[in-house]
Amino acid sequence: MSGVGGSQLSLRTIIVFSLATLPVSALGVVLFVYLPPYLASHLGVSLGVISGAWASVRVVDLFVDPLLGHAMDRTVTPYGRYRAWLVGGVPIFAVSAYLLFMAPMGIGWSYLFFWLFVLYLGNSILGLAQSAWSATLATDYHERSRIFGVTTAVGVMAAVATLLIPVFTPMMGLSDTQSVQLMGLTTVVMTPLAVWFAAWRTPERINRSTVHHFVARDYLEIVTKPEVLRLFFAQMALTMGPGWMSAMYLFYFQDVLTYTQQQSTILLLIYILIGVAGAPLTARAARRFGKHRTLMVTTSLYSLALLVVPLVPKGNIYAGAPVMAWCGFMAAGFNLMINAMMADVGDEIRLQQGKERISLLYSVLTFAGKLASAGAIALSFELLRRGGYNPAEGIHNSPAAINALSWIFITGPIVFVMLGGICVAGWKLDAARHDEIRRALEARDAAAHEAAPVVAVGTTPAIAAAEVEAAAELGGN
Repeated sequence: MSGVGGSQLSLRTIIVFSLATLPVSALGVVLFVYLPPYLASHLGVSLGVISGAWASVRVVDLFVDPLLGHAMDRTVTPYGRYRAWLVGGVPIFAVSAYLLFMAPMGIGWSYLFFWLFVLYLGNSILGLAQSAWSATLATDYHERSRIFGVTTAVGVMAAVATLLIPVFTPMMGLSDTQSVQLMGLTTVVMTPLAVWFAAWRTPERINRSTVHHFVARDYLEIVTKPEVLRLFFAQMALTMGPGWMSAMYLFYFQDVLTYTQQQSTILLLIYILIGVAGAPLTARAARRFGKHRTLMVTTSLYSLALLVVPLVPKGNIYAGAPVMAWCGFMAAGFNLMINAMMADVGDEIRLQQGKERISLLYSVLTFAGKLASAGAIALSFELLRRGGYNPAEGIHNSPAAINALSWIFITGPIVFVMLGGICVAGWKLDAARHDEIRRALEARDAAAHEAAPVVAVGTTPAIAAAEVEAAAELGGN
C-alpha cells in the first residue's frame, strides 16, 4: 500500500485532505432531500417548474465538467494544480448555496435555473479537484480504496452533522422551513473553513511532463474506452437510484409511512451515519474480493433491502431503523468503488498516452452524476405529477395518488441500482493488472525524472512547511 513514491499515507494526512469534501457532502443530501420539497411547499414553486429547472441546468451543463477536467490537467500555478482550483471554487459554491436556501417568495424558473447552474459549477470544481488530487496522492491499488474510504466516512459525518439540525431545531421553537434554511446556512459557513484549511495543509506534487495540449484523438480514445464507458453508466445508475429516493424521501416517509419530518430525519441520519462504518468496511472487503465484485454485492444487497421498505409498519421508527441502516451501509460503497476504479483506469491511460488525464476522467464521473441527479428529480417529479400527487402544504392527497407515490418511490431505485452493479460485471483491471501498470509507470517516471523533475508546489511558508513535512510520507516521488 503506497502513496506517491511507495510509502503509505498517514491517517492524519488523509483526514486533513478529506476535510475538503465537507461542504459538498453536507449539501448533497440537503439539496436533494430537503430543497425540492422546501421550494414546492414553502415557496409555492410548482413541481413542473422544479423538475424543468433541474433538467434544463443539466442540458446547459453538459460540457462543463469535461472542460473543467481539461483545464485542470493543464493547470500549473505557483500554488499547485488542484489546490488552486479548490480555493477558487469556494466563493462560487458558497454564494449560490446561500441564494438558493434563502430565496425570496415568488421566485420563478429563471431564478432557480441560474443559481442551480452556478451551484453545480461550484460543486463540480470542488468535487473534481479533490477527486483528481486524491488519485495523485495515492497511487497504489489498495491505497486508493483506503483514501476514498476515509473521504467517504468524513463526508458521511458532514452530512450527519447537517441533518442533526432538523432533529433539534423543533426543541428551539424553529419551524421546518427555518430548519431547512439553517442547514443551507451551515453549509455556506462550512465551505471556506473546511476547503481552504485542507488546501493549505495538504501536500501536492506535479510532474510537469504531464502538462499537455489538446489532442482530439487522445480524447476520443478516452471517451470510447470500454472501462470509461462502464464506469460512466455505473455512476449514472448508482446516482439515479439513491437520487430518485432522495427527491421523494420526505413525501414517501411522511405521506405513506406516516412519519413526522423529525422522525424522517432521524431515519435518514441512520441511513447516512452507518456509512461511517460502511465505507471503510467496504474498502476492506475490496482488498480481499476486488473492487468490482464488492460493488456488485453491495448493489444487490441494497436492492433486496428496498423490497422491505414498504413492509415497515407505519409510524414505527424502531422497525424502520434497521432497514434504513442496511440500505445506508450498502450505499456507502457505491461512489467509493467507482472513484477508486476510475483512478486505476487513469493510470492505464497515462501509461498508454504518456499524459495525465485524471481530471478529465473524474469529470466524466461528475458529469454522469449530475446528469443522473437532475434526471432523478425531473423524472420522478413528472411521474408524481402524472400520478396526481400534490406536495403543497395542507393538501390531502387521494388514495390513488398515495399509491402512485409508493410505487414510484420503490420501483425506480431497484432498477437503477441493479443496473449499476451489472455495468462492472467481468471487470478486468484488477489488483494484479494494476500492479503491472504501476511498475511500468514508476520505471518510466524514474527515467524521465532527470529531464523533467517532479516539483513541489506552494509558495507560502505554511504550504511549504506542509510539503516538506509530507515529503517522507509521499516518498519524495
